[in-house]
Amino acid sequence: MTTPPEPPAATARRLLRAIDRAALATALGTGSDFWPYASLVLVAADLDASPLLLISTLAEHTKNLARDARASLLFDGTQGLDDPLTGARVTVLGELRAEADPALLKRFLARHPAAALYAGFRDFSLYRMTIVRAHLIAGFGRIHWIDARDLLYPGAGPSWLRDAEPGILAHMNDDHAATVELYAQRLLGLEGGGWRLTGIDPEGADLRRAGVVARLAFPAPVSDLDAVRQSFVALAQSAKRGAMSQ
Repeated sequence: MTTPPEPPAATARRLLRAIDRAALATALGTGSDFWPYASLVLVAADLDASPLLLISTLAEHTKNLARDARASLLFDGTQGLDDPLTGARVTVLGELRAEADPALLKRFLARHPAAALYAGFRDFSLYRMTIVRAHLIAGFGRIHWIDARDLLYPGAGPSWLRDAEPGILAHMNDDHAATVELYAQRLLGLEGGGWRLTGIDPEGADLRRAGVVARLAFPAPVSDLDAVRQSFVALAQSAKRGAMSQ
């Protein structure tokens, strides 16, 4: 039986969650003296997949955003392909504005721990993109415009997950480090040890080892803490079966 293709919104959201950097385009200048300005930024994803950035007011792109909050982010999922144009990439359009929510900053720093060195500087702020729409190119014939209401994960902001996330991460990384290694090595085919979970959302979990990030999808979206636990247990069982069969 042929597996149906992944829905465009799901593909685009998967890229937003999995990729830890993007090309940011902002408006340099004003009026007729306007130029599109592109720069490289680190990104994390909020629970609903909205992009999060930690940027300095000294950067040109932040100065541009102060004049015009409209921006776009290109997430490139084509790395490692012989023909990159056959791979998936998504450009999201929206407005980037500073957010003072400590939980969002904590989520960003878990994804990018080296950023803790400058996160406390007065010129750095956490920005969250309010997405308007996205443009997905995922190979021949798969080109789609996607509205924000379809792209973003619905109901992903309940307090049950945001409040519980730090405890879940600590428990998995400290008490089940060997299982996290199995997730990385047996389920994702990654090499080396020292993998840690850095974030959880309704659709999966993020992993990191040194400068490498990876994405672990849950068997199905979760809607409560018990479903999170059951998902991790099911993934562990799958990983152990894979280890025993080798």
